[in-house]
Amino acid sequence: MKSHGVTAKRCGCLHPETNRPLGKACPKLSQPDHGSWYFHCSTRNLLGQVERVRRGGYASEEAARRARDELLALSREEQAGKSWTVTRWLRYWLANRKRIRPTTKMHYTRDIENFLIPHIGHLILGDLNPRQLNAAFAQIAKTRNRAEQLHTACTLQHIHATLRAALTGAYREGLIEDNPAARMELPPRERTGPQPWTEARIAEWKATGERPTVAVWTPAQLASFLDYVRDDTLYPLWWLLALLGLRRGEAAGLRWADVDLHEGQLSVVRQRTTAGYEVHEGPPKSKASRRELALDTYTMRVLRQHRMRQQERRARRLGTGMVCHNSGYVFTSPDGLPLHPGYLTQRLRLLVDRAGLPPIRLHDLRHGAALLAQSAGVDIKTIQQQLGHSNIRLTADTYTTVLPPAAREAADATATYLIAASKPGAEIKRQIELTRDTDHQEETAKNTPRQEPDNNRMKACRQRKIKQRRQATRRRTYRTAKPN
Repeated sequence: MKSHGVTAKRCGCLHPETNRPLGKACPKLSQPDHGSWYFHCSTRNLLGQVERVRRGGYASEEAARRARDELLALSREEQAGKSWTVTRWLRYWLANRKRIRPTTKMHYTRDIENFLIPHIGHLILGDLNPRQLNAAFAQIAKTRNRAEQLHTACTLQHIHATLRAALTGAYREGLIEDNPAARMELPPRERTGPQPWTEARIAEWKATGERPTVAVWTPAQLASFLDYVRDDTLYPLWWLLALLGLRRGEAAGLRWADVDLHEGQLSVVRQRTTAGYEVHEGPPKSKASRRELALDTYTMRVLRQHRMRQQERRARRLGTGMVCHNSGYVFTSPDGLPLHPGYLTQRLRLLVDRAGLPPIRLHDLRHGAALLAQSAGVDIKTIQQQLGHSNIRLTADTYTTVLPPAAREAADATATYLIAASKPGAEIKRQIELTRDTDHQEETAKNTPRQEPDNNRMKACRQRKIKQRRQATRRRTYRTAKPN
């Protein structure tokens, strides 16, 4: 094979006066055990552009030439895998992702710049292995976030998801032979279900400041909040979030064209999300999130009154010469423009604090809506469709918690059954009742006229079974009534 490129010997010796590398001028380079061999060659990257590749650390000139020739013999994709660093690939991959949402791209960028590049960015893409990745993630787990707390298993799982997606792209492009991120070992992510704000949890929160990761209000607490915000201009929004479990972006992006107050139907077809502070509007996050929700009579009345007040407010502003846009959104600011999703989070936090209720997040209203429907007897499939989950398993695993009243009724029923069964003589009474039932069935069978069977063998079989039942009943009664 015809070779291209240059091989050279280098060392790390420095000039005693200038403290700069001697390079080829080092007098010791002629010694066999001093320095190491490098090669330089030109290749074309994935974009077809010519770039220089420099590799070193070889023990002999022959080893450096052999490594150079092996690199040049590879395909363009394989050459990129052997020459590109992880940093270069991650940024190239992210820059060429066209079909991802702005929020997803923001999360990918955060994981790449803050975690992956600082810990594995210097490694060669084609040389990555699970041992290197496990060691890097162990180091990430020892670092702290902005709150000076160690990164949780949830954070590690998110970073791993970003890395795995990036390396899957490298595998599809032919840069690597397999995805080493798929063979990593990570600490399990603990999924905590919604926990109701019971009196004990409220007392602990007031005493220590500690609260459940995912907390929901009981129906009484939710009713108290809705009664407190009845005069708030966003009361219909809080009602929809608490009853239907809309996501924040779905409520912020709701338009009057998607609400049918005659048929009682609400269509979720868009959402307003944020990447940083910038707002992006587009379709819901998944196909299952595009859904039709039924509206009850009270909800329709609330929305009609809200639309009427919105029109009156717009007419007053226009009458006084103030600007008021007809944006078509259900929930708007006084000037008619749609609300920033972040404002809803801040507004809820303020109202909850003023109402004197235990704290919850805006997304916890969605969890509460699911548990409320479950307590009302709604089946899990209907709850899945209401929330817009793509998989019923996610709904079942997340919302298997029951609110305290339902759990208390189940506990009372179980305890009552156990107490009744443990009363003295209960087993003897049960056996006597069983014997009476058997005798009654036999007496009824005697008095009931039968048709004589044509087959004598069937008649004998029936008589033998009756005799066996009588003997079994006598034995049970004797064993039960016999004193110890």
